Amino acid sequence: MKTAILLHGMPSEAGYYDPSRQSQSNEHWFPWLQHELIIRDILTQTPEWPKPYAPDYSEWLKLFNQFTVDEDTILVGHSMGAGFLVRWLSENDVKVGKVVLVAPSFHQPKQAVGDFLDFELDPNMAAKTKGLVVFYSDDDSDRIMQSVSDLRENVANAGFHEFHGHGHFVFSHMGTREFPELLEETLR
Repeated sequence: MKTAILLHGMPSEAGYYDPSRQSQSNEHWFPWLQHELIIRDILTQTPEWPKPYAPDYSEWLKLFNQFTVDEDTILVGHSMGAGFLVRWLSENDVKVGKVVLVAPSFHQPKQAVGDFLDFELDPNMAAKTKGLVVFYSDDDSDRIMQSVSDLRENVANAGFHEFHGHGHFVFSHMGTREFPELLEETLR
């Protein structure tokens, strides 16, 4: 059975506890993408990270390990969710389906993320997938652009898709909750 796991990023603590906001898995394009995959008979999960405003890799890994991940699993990560996938792919001998990293973030101040991003980038991580593609926008932050640059320079056979004016791929930057290019890439 085809499956997909969509991984959100790291909100601010105030944003996380703001009762007027949706949960992280229900913000931006996540619900739209999940629905589009489900109606194509791809069982799709969008888990909520524990305390995502203060990411703890071992805690995130415990949650992620509750899912079966194999060559029929599509993985989509946004921001720190993508950073999690980069570390997970770098540290594990696995075979997975398509992987799409949206605005990957793995250059964050240590005081903000502790040892979450203490790992060696595996230059062969794309070979563990049925395709590794990085989505980024030309107007995202310097930290995101540094992560994209590191992937481009150090990971063999990764694909890159540059967008213009999409910022950090959040609703306030994109002005829409639909993300057809991401759907198309996950299905390719």
